[in-house]
Amino acid sequence: MSRLGAALVRAAALLLVLLLALPLAALLVHGGPAALAGGLASPLVRAALAVSLGTSLVSLALVLLLGTPLAWLLAKRRAGAPGAVETLVQLPIVLPPSLAGLALLLAFGRRGLFGALLSHAGISLAFTPAAVVLAQLFVASPFYVQVAESAFRAVDPRLMDLSRTLGCSPARAFFRVALPLSSRALLGGAALAWARALGEFGATLLFAGNLPGATQTLPLAIYAALESDVNAAAALGVLLLAIALGLLWLARRSAAQLFARGRREESEAMR
Repeated sequence: MSRLGAALVRAAALLLVLLLALPLAALLVHGGPAALAGGLASPLVRAALAVSLGTSLVSLALVLLLGTPLAWLLAKRRAGAPGAVETLVQLPIVLPPSLAGLALLLAFGRRGLFGALLSHAGISLAFTPAAVVLAQLFVASPFYVQVAESAFRAVDPRLMDLSRTLGCSPARAFFRVALPLSSRALLGGAALAWARALGEFGATLLFAGNLPGATQTLPLAIYAALESDVNAAAALGVLLLAIALGLLWLARRSAAQLFARGRREESEAMR
């Protein structure tokens, strides 16, 4: 590559880095330590933080409980087999959040497809904390399932066969072999799913509303604060950014450790 070509490549890369970094820098300037302390002192902010943490932890637990067996089944399917279920699981990643919220409302709202059935059972989901959890589950679960499926596919089938010959049932082999070997990757996938759940906005707004102390999460509190105080909104943004950075660091660390383990196993196999 010529010097001019190399310079153009570096310039293009630098431009994209600046476009990503400058908005975050502006957020940090407006939401400095004083603004952040003042924002955290607000009862509405504390309530939104409590709602976000409470609902996202519940949705994360559901993602792990339901997504782990689904990822295992997807990983066990034949290579090249039709992946209709896999496509369905991945679809929320590319759907606009507002469309996800509309779909949830049309399915589980009071006048939705299953609304009457839920009402007869005494269950009301729309515009409740349960709706926040369901919206977060809808948008966050694909991130975990994708990572978990890849991790389970990387488990050496010979180890599973060996455990079966030693008398382990399929379930016991899963918990004693596949799950421990995939634990680091699953932790990273869980961190990504949790970060996505914490940052969910559009689906939550349409399906759960923006009720302070009930369904108002941190992203919705930022939206509400913009109408009256930009600095308060920035302080909330810095708080959410710090949480997201921590979770992203955890996901990247898990991925790096998994890659290092794979390289060690590859080296040992070549000896």
